[in-house]
Amino acid sequence: MPRQQDDIQQILWANKLQIETLLKQLLTEADADIAGLQGAMAYGAAEGGKRLRGFLLMQAARLAGADEGNALHAAAALEMVHGYSLIHDDLPAMDDDSIRHGKPCTHLAFDEATAILAGDGLLTFAFDILSRAETHADSAVRLSLVRILAHSAGHKGMAGGQYLDMQAEGKTLDEAGILRLQSLKTGALFEASLQMGARLGNPSDKMLQELQAYGQKIGLAFQICDDLLDVVGDEGQMGKKIGKDIAQGKASFLAINTVEKARQKAYDLQNEASQHIVALTGHKQHVLIKLADFVVNRIS
Repeated sequence: MPRQQDDIQQILWANKLQIETLLKQLLTEADADIAGLQGAMAYGAAEGGKRLRGFLLMQAARLAGADEGNALHAAAALEMVHGYSLIHDDLPAMDDDSIRHGKPCTHLAFDEATAILAGDGLLTFAFDILSRAETHADSAVRLSLVRILAHSAGHKGMAGGQYLDMQAEGKTLDEAGILRLQSLKTGALFEASLQMGARLGNPSDKMLQELQAYGQKIGLAFQICDDLLDVVGDEGQMGKKIGKDIAQGKASFLAINTVEKARQKAYDLQNEASQHIVALTGHKQHVLIKLADFVVNRIS
């Protein structure tokens, strides 16, 4: 494994442990009669995955000089929203998946109704966390975090992208249409991660602009690589079934491009994203540049 990949994986792992420790603490504060629901929420959101969105938030917060404890709470809230989206995406009415992060999806580990409620609970609990003083002492900052996350998760962001994804099944979209879909379904939450982290500190206009551009590029690169892994990935390493997108007629980047062209597009986006971090920090080895490399070269 290249040294750069090894370094970033260690950093990601340490960050993942931080976020998941807090998630487990937050998701075990329940009355006995709703412990089953909270168990489903924790099952779907407190373990598994790389926590890339939370990582991006915490790195942007560090660039903006924000308090790490504040950033960790905001990252936990963000990961709750991501967890909710996965639980709902896996449902039979949506993507109808059976495996997520190497274990049965929430609706199979529990039942469909509980999975729906677990997703609802995570989505709303996220905004509870963002509204708390532990996330930031300034209510105006907390309000800005709520607004950013609500916009990126709603009908003009992730939910809208999922709708376009469902509507596009069996149809042939052009590249612009696919990138539009993916920028909402995946990219919106990546952008929100960076904007939320920066808003916890004292960001300059240039910082906000460069981080937004980086988020746009890295979000698209991440989704294109997901499309690639659905075709050429290893199911054991992925922790989920592969080949479903093509079989279901999903509007993925691979539906209209060869593997080689898709991989080149991801590399182009990686390079463009990295240039925004160089412009912001002046460092070619910044951790966010290492993350961009990790995103396009990952195997799961």
